[in-house]
Amino acid sequence: MLRSVFGKTLRDQRRSLLGWTVAITAVGVLYAAFWPLMVSPEMKAAMDAFPPQLLEVLGYTDITSPVGYIGSTTFGLLGPALIIVFAAAVGGSAVAGEEESGHLDLTLAHPVSRWSVAIQRFAAIVVEMLLVGVVLGLALVAVSGAAQFEELGPVNLMAASLHLSLLGILFGALALGVGAATGRRSLAFTAVAIVAIGGFLGNNLGPMVEQLAWLRDTSPFHYYSGGQPLRNGLQLGDAAVLAAASLVLVAVGGVLFDRRDVAV
Repeated sequence: MLRSVFGKTLRDQRRSLLGWTVAITAVGVLYAAFWPLMVSPEMKAAMDAFPPQLLEVLGYTDITSPVGYIGSTTFGLLGPALIIVFAAAVGGSAVAGEEESGHLDLTLAHPVSRWSVAIQRFAAIVVEMLLVGVVLGLALVAVSGAAQFEELGPVNLMAASLHLSLLGILFGALALGVGAATGRRSLAFTAVAIVAIGGFLGNNLGPMVEQLAWLRDTSPFHYYSGGQPLRNGLQLGDAAVLAAASLVLVAVGGVLFDRRDVAV
């Protein structure tokens, strides 16, 4: 008998979780460790060759300080991109992937409701994203002295990592919700891609075009990094918005999942 969907999910995904945790941490630490090179005259000259508008769209608005550089690389582009891909993979497979493979009906044959399946799968996503964030934060704290960005402090590094985890949880919830509502993993991935690309561009282009300024307030990236957790620490309001949006996405997906027919 299936005792815990939550526990089984974590067991089944333990290898991919380990791989993604190592990959995201390695990429984040590698780029952070390059900070001492960014203050060299050669690197400054190379960056000055790029159009300022292009750097602003990419989020590289201030790379002349540790908080600006690490905020633009590890936490600005690379970290979010990787954790969103990971979140989409686990969220899309949580319900839709199981349904497409024919395993979901076996799970539902046990005394477990559809709501319970969705909630426990979401709980597993939360644990996985938090684990990635904690490991990344601790790794950055460990190398901060050698890489000369110890001025950021462990509190702010862990705060930025927590915001990254919350961003991953949001996109994992989006993939799970769309997948649960439709039973199609491709639609879950499409939804994640649209929101991720649109949100990133809206967050970075909004301040540049007055008519598009409203887009920034609708972007998940605004609540992820707009309060600058790497500089100012944990932003409780922004974190609450990301958490609440995640719960709403799972709730809507769960309602639709509970009402539709499941493919067998």
